Amino acid sequence: MSLKPSISLKLGQQLRMTPQLQQAIRLLQLSSVDLEMEIQEALDSNFMLEEVDPDGDSNQEATSLDEPEAATEDTSNSTTETSGNDSASDDQPKLDPEVDGEHVKDSRDEVDGESIAVDLPVDTSWEDVYDDNFVSSSGGGDYSDENFLETRNADSASIQSHLLDQLNLLNLTESDQYIAACILDGLDEEGVLQIDVEDILESAPDEWEIEIEEVDAVLHLIQHLDPVGIAARSLKECLAIQLKELPEDTEGKTLALTLVENHISLLANRDYVQLARKLKVKEPELKHVITLIQTLNPRPGASIVQENVDYIEPDVFVSKQNGRWVVELNPKSAPKIRVNPEYAALIKRGDSSDDAINMKNHMQEARWFIKSLQQRNDTLLRVSSKIVEFQRGFLEYGEQAMKPLVLHDIAEAVDLHESTISRVTTQKYMLTPAGVFELKYFFSSHVSTSSGGEVSSTAIRALIKQLVAEENPRKPLSDSKIAKLLEEQNINVARRTIAKYRELLLIPPSNERKQLI
Repeated sequence: MSLKPSISLKLGQQLRMTPQLQQAIRLLQLSSVDLEMEIQEALDSNFMLEEVDPDGDSNQEATSLDEPEAATEDTSNSTTETSGNDSASDDQPKLDPEVDGEHVKDSRDEVDGESIAVDLPVDTSWEDVYDDNFVSSSGGGDYSDENFLETRNADSASIQSHLLDQLNLLNLTESDQYIAACILDGLDEEGVLQIDVEDILESAPDEWEIEIEEVDAVLHLIQHLDPVGIAARSLKECLAIQLKELPEDTEGKTLALTLVENHISLLANRDYVQLARKLKVKEPELKHVITLIQTLNPRPGASIVQENVDYIEPDVFVSKQNGRWVVELNPKSAPKIRVNPEYAALIKRGDSSDDAINMKNHMQEARWFIKSLQQRNDTLLRVSSKIVEFQRGFLEYGEQAMKPLVLHDIAEAVDLHESTISRVTTQKYMLTPAGVFELKYFFSSHVSTSSGGEVSSTAIRALIKQLVAEENPRKPLSDSKIAKLLEEQNINVARRTIAKYRELLLIPPSNERKQLI
């Protein structure tokens, strides 16, 4: 067999996505914060694009669910509702000189046209404008506040810094400062001491001749700083320190201290009968003692550390207007951009210079970007409208009226692929009168009923939450009992399914929900 270079012709088929399709898919799955960054990047890199002043256009894109034909129309001509412009004709939209340009041809006519798409070598400059390795960012928000830099760069308070500020006001010796620093380093995020005092003693320099009593004294000092009970080595010690700090005339203090130091395991197991027997008290007095213990803070450090709060900018607004549910896109998350009419007028058809080709390339890229952005907004509006149409009962009556819904149902209703529905509902949020929900929240599996119907798993979880809220605290409902109560409502759910839903709702088991009345 001879190995020689040769030329051969092979016929085959490959599936490739055009840069336009790649851009449309990428914009579709971006969150509102990431989309804002993407638009700003496009405005900075493409001089043909400019943002329209939102004050110059008061129209907001919206769709009413009582007009179902609006959701099935062409995405480029979505039905809009505006306040104060009901008399305008749909066939002849009002032109805004601020948006469409005054002295030149409307640039959107050139964007929508196909006349310049033939002779533009757009693929050669695509990588120069758009980065294929775009990394999605989960942070962001409105940075218009005048104190943004101050709040953005401010360090969040920590347990160590909070206690160190108090220790600096005390006149501690060098050895005591060393012991205090070791104790602060040994605290976890909840303020619990995770190291032994013997380890601190062994790590100290020998010339200081530190004794274990000195380490205990510094630890006792820190435990009585603000908040009281910090640096405790166990829950028992933490609660005991806080109880000892209460005034002497506090009713039930002595019994509460005895309970915490000797019978805290019985309290954890909610064995109230055994507790009453050990403490030799009756039920009303035991209830008062437990109430006193519940006023204490078992995790003092948690009140110091403040987690960063992520604020959500909803993509869609849902409101009830004149008895109809109206879905609107958030204009802040979908800013309007256009091709700069002055730059577009400079393009000459017969000019083949480098500057003219560069302007044509940017013109085509701007055209693609605007079209992809419009397609994203129209798809989001159509999908959100169908979700609200399916889940109208949830908006009217709450979680218990949630209907079973899967991606296939919405995909079939709006004539899109399920993967497109998945992208458009990920990291997109809807503001409703009941709160802010991710679009994924409205999709859930179903459970069959005895009558042959279907109930959403979200509705079942709402029923479980309601049953637990209405139960007798002395005799909480077990998972089997909850399953029987749901069966009486023609909902067949297994006990293990009830346990799974209960855990998702962060509801403890029945033995941990038992309380004294």
